[in-house]
Amino acid sequence: MKKRIFALTMAAVMTVGLLSGCGGGATETKAPSPEGNGAAAIKIGGVGPLTGGAAIYGNAAARGAEIAKDEINAANPDGLQIELRYEDDAHDAEKSVNAYNTLKGWGMQVFLGSVTSTPGVATSVEANNDHVFYLTPSASSTDVLGGVANPLTGTVDIQRKDNVFQMCFVDPNQGSASAQYITDQNLGSKIAVIYKNDDVYSTGVYNSFDAKAKELGLNVVSVTTFTEDTKTDFSVQLSDAKNAGADLVFLPMYYDAAALIFTQANAMGYAPKWFGIDGMDGILGVEGFDTSLAEGVMLLTPFNADAEDEATKNFVKTYQDKYSEVPNQFAADAYDCVYAIYEALNKAGITADMSAGDICDKLMSEFTSMTFNGLTGEGMTWDDTGAVTKSPKGMVIQNGAYVGMD
Repeated sequence: MKKRIFALTMAAVMTVGLLSGCGGGATETKAPSPEGNGAAAIKIGGVGPLTGGAAIYGNAAARGAEIAKDEINAANPDGLQIELRYEDDAHDAEKSVNAYNTLKGWGMQVFLGSVTSTPGVATSVEANNDHVFYLTPSASSTDVLGGVANPLTGTVDIQRKDNVFQMCFVDPNQGSASAQYITDQNLGSKIAVIYKNDDVYSTGVYNSFDAKAKELGLNVVSVTTFTEDTKTDFSVQLSDAKNAGADLVFLPMYYDAAALIFTQANAMGYAPKWFGIDGMDGILGVEGFDTSLAEGVMLLTPFNADAEDEATKNFVKTYQDKYSEVPNQFAADAYDCVYAIYEALNKAGITADMSAGDICDKLMSEFTSMTFNGLTGEGMTWDDTGAVTKSPKGMVIQNGAYVGMD
């Protein structure tokens, strides 16, 4: 697979315009009209925060998917082509459903899902009802896969949305893996946790971390929470951790809240070790944030932009050339999503004139039987829950860049 990605990358000739980095609304890139056999294009849609506080995630995913689409179309001019369109949801569940419906009206045949978890729960319900194949790069909550309340209606969804799959780690895996990593690496003797109790992503990670920490005998001395309405002042949470003597603070949250925590901890003279998860990826790009405060921050992620394999190096170079920044794991996961979908489309003999429902049936069969090698893991497989199996990597921020710990 890595040789295939490398070959496609080297062959790629970018034929479409750049994504709008922060613009609202849709970002659409059409496949070139193929000369050879006149192959048509599969319409793939995605939804994510292209504007607002979580825009780092949404734009990264859209850009990663864009690069994969360009490579595939350039390397296979006479084969099945891809037409890609992203809609903005501003990290809002209701807006995500509206964005999904816009894509459905456009004729979407395969869905890259939502980039973040709460919108992902809502759009996964819609895609399941419509029987549209759904592969999200980064909506990591198990609630996306089924068996929970829809955040828009409060009704309980079916136990398994069999058309929904994830390229990212599910939240329980992130939480338990973090507890295991902290233990194995002996990173702290007294652990504090701060998590967002009205967010399915943060609470899902915390719950699995808590269970694994108890199993491993980690000394958790402080657990505090916050909500969307209280995420501007962390003095109480930080004071509790400091007074308890915590030398490591686990932060299962997105980067925006983490940036405030680092700033406020610095102001009060509290300097523990910090450990986060994939939502922390993007902290170095927060506008107005003093990135020196993130020095030494550790996190688990599936992607290392400093990796020396040819596939990663070429992806990073292409991304930097187009967008003048280093790609994060959201970009890499979305890139892998498009390649995994394309591989499955070809294996299943899918053509662009097929309905979304027929395509969904074939892709569901392929994803529960295929093995995929990509930027974020080798030998990836999906179980019957839709969750992916791959190994996380330990990263640390050093000199303003992510560096592998393993």
